[in-house]
Amino acid sequence: MRAITIPEPGGPEALVWADVPDPQPAEGEVLIEVVASAVNRADLLQRQGFYDPPPGSSLYPGLECAGRIVEVGPGVHGWAVGDEVCALLAGGGYAEKVAVPAGQVLPVPSGLDLVSAAALPEVTCTVWSNVFMIAHLRPGETVLVHGGASGIGTMAIQLAKAVGARVAVTAGGPDKLARCAELGADILIDYREQDFVQEIRKATDGKGADVILDIIGAKYLQRNIKALAVSGRLAIIGLQGGVKAEVNLAALMAKRAAITGAGLRARPLNEKAAIVAAVREHVWPLIGNGQVRPIVDRTLPMSEAAEAHRVVDDSAHVGKVVLTV
Repeated sequence: MRAITIPEPGGPEALVWADVPDPQPAEGEVLIEVVASAVNRADLLQRQGFYDPPPGSSLYPGLECAGRIVEVGPGVHGWAVGDEVCALLAGGGYAEKVAVPAGQVLPVPSGLDLVSAAALPEVTCTVWSNVFMIAHLRPGETVLVHGGASGIGTMAIQLAKAVGARVAVTAGGPDKLARCAELGADILIDYREQDFVQEIRKATDGKGADVILDIIGAKYLQRNIKALAVSGRLAIIGLQGGVKAEVNLAALMAKRAAITGAGLRARPLNEKAAIVAAVREHVWPLIGNGQVRPIVDRTLPMSEAAEAHRVVDDSAHVGKVVLTV
């Protein structure tokens, strides 16, 4: 088969579409013939040499895919050759085939094609696990989503609105904020021109956000604490703004707030399977009835993965960038 390889870490040009050995499904795995994958910022970090795949997983980038099952490994039940599926991966989505644990496989939601479905697994699992399973966002609460126009952000807006929450977003510029508003965002904050702490307090009569979904990390930590409501929950899922920051513990204790940090890629298989099962139960019906949809900015051939990475590097997109085989 062919796959995107990274012979040497570097810029987008480090991605090479090359011939590689076919994967074989192990016990409890299925083999998927990939129709499409999608670009995540973790892929960019892997390309740069900063985010190695977990031990035992594929060396090729790609944390999600959609396609058709072409082989079922020993011990797998509930899936058959020919099933159209999408899947959460630890790696290997930028390829013509990928082996994946059966617990991380989802049926393609009704009404969606395979290319659109490729944009779903990573964002739905990340948002549902962090905003709902960990931070316990409830109807009537306010959630602040940093990077509202990103793949994660566009999904978080829709899911939060679907459960009856009020949604605030930060994004860069009026065009991206307008797209967030189209998806249901109630409070629009241009992080280039406005202070999100002041804006969220103003919009909530001084209360603050009950939940904050943060992709920035260290750079925003102190301001996020200030922006939280009493008993607020800060869920950190990205480190675009650095990994180290000081915390004012007095401010944290005064808010009776909680800070959590979680990723998906390195989690044990049973935890990933539990998240995927929860997404299938709670999110898939919302996609099936049209309440929630994947936001795809553009599609590019897998052989042009370098260009896709340039787009995401430059934040020149809204939603997901999808790669087709």
